[in-house]
Amino acid sequence: MNKKELLQGFIVGLFANIIGLVIAAVVLGKLSGRSDSILKVLETAQSENFMGKLISLGAFLNLICFFYFIRKRQDSRAGGVLAATIIIALATFLIRI
Repeated sequence: MNKKELLQGFIVGLFANIIGLVIAAVVLGKLSGRSDSILKVLETAQSENFMGKLISLGAFLNLICFFYFIRKRQDSRAGGVLAATIIIALATFLIRI
């Protein structure tokens, strides 16, 4: 496994999760009927203890990145995305405790 490609996949996985989190917050803000801003949705998620669920929704983009790298036969990068997903899952678990 190439460490440079593994790190690139890890970074792609983190950015994909952040982008997915922002998309989920925007959609949730629009569905609330009040057209809340992203920061307002994230504050509400933190105060009402559903931040872990929102982060998990954001991890959906990691699935797309993972299968993209697998299809392009870039297994090291796919492994990095998988590692990022596992770390995000552990962080989500720790948030819920």
